[in-house]
Amino acid sequence: MADRGRVAFVLGGGGALGAHEVGMLKALHEAGISPDVVVGTSIGAINGAFVAADPDKAVERLAELWAGQAAREAFGAPPWTRLWTLARSGTHLHPIGPLCRTLEEVLPVTDFHDLAVPFQCVAAGIETAMAHWFAKGPLVPAVLASCAVPGLLPPVRVGEHHYFDGGLVHSIPVGRAVELGADTIYVLHVGRIERPLAPPRWPWEVGMVAFEIARRHRFFEEIATVGDGVRVHVLPAGATERQRVPRRPGGAITFRTERAYQATLDYLERNG
Repeated sequence: MADRGRVAFVLGGGGALGAHEVGMLKALHEAGISPDVVVGTSIGAINGAFVAADPDKAVERLAELWAGQAAREAFGAPPWTRLWTLARSGTHLHPIGPLCRTLEEVLPVTDFHDLAVPFQCVAAGIETAMAHWFAKGPLVPAVLASCAVPGLLPPVRVGEHHYFDGGLVHSIPVGRAVELGADTIYVLHVGRIERPLAPPRWPWEVGMVAFEIARRHRFFEEIATVGDGVRVHVLPAGATERQRVPRRPGGAITFRTERAYQATLDYLERNG
C-alpha cells in the first residue's frame, strides 16, 4: 500500500444515522487503513472516541453498542417519556443520564491521555458562542458536550462553561484535520450530503432545512479551500433519496451499516 502520509479520520454528526459511519469504519479497517488522528463531532464524537481508544477493536465494539439495548436507551425513549422529560425540563426531550452511563460503561478509556490515537471533538460554547475543541482531560464529558443536540438533550457543563452539539459550529470538521497536519483525510458522514435537499412542506421542516443548508455550506466551503497537498476521500454512505428501511428491531441500524460498508468497499477498491 502506498504511503498515505499523516492520515485523519473525520467523523461528522447525524444522530441515529451514525450507523453509516460504523459501516465505513469496517471497510477502512478491512482495507488496512488506520488513522494517525481522529476528529469528530456529535455522533461522530462517540464513534471517533472508540476508534481513537483502540482502532483494532473499534468496529467490533461499536457494532455491539449500536445493536445493544444500551444504545436504544441512550439514543431513544418512548413518546410518553420524552413528553415527561420536556414537561419537567422545559428545554429538552431526553435526559443526558442514559447516554452518560452508556459511555462510562463501554468506552475502554476515561481520559484523552489514555487514547491510542490523538483525538479531538468539538462542541458549541454557549457563553462564548464559539467552537470549543476538546483534546485533553476526561473523555466522557467532552463527548457528551459534542452530542448535546439542542432541544433533544440538555446543555452539558464542563468546567465553568456550558456546551451544545458540535454540529452547530462544525458538522464535518475537515478544516480541523488540515490544521492538525493531515495530508490524507477520510470523511465519514451519515449520508445527508449525498442527497439533494427539498423545500420544506411543513412548519417543522423549516428549521431542519435551514440548519441543513448551513451545515452543508460549511462543509463544502472547507472542502473547496483544502490545499493541493491534501487528499480528501469523502466516503459514500450508500444513501439514496428513498430507502426502504427494515422495521424489525435493529433493522435500520443493520441496513445503514451494511449499505455504507458495501459502498465504501467499492470506493476504496477504485480509489485506494
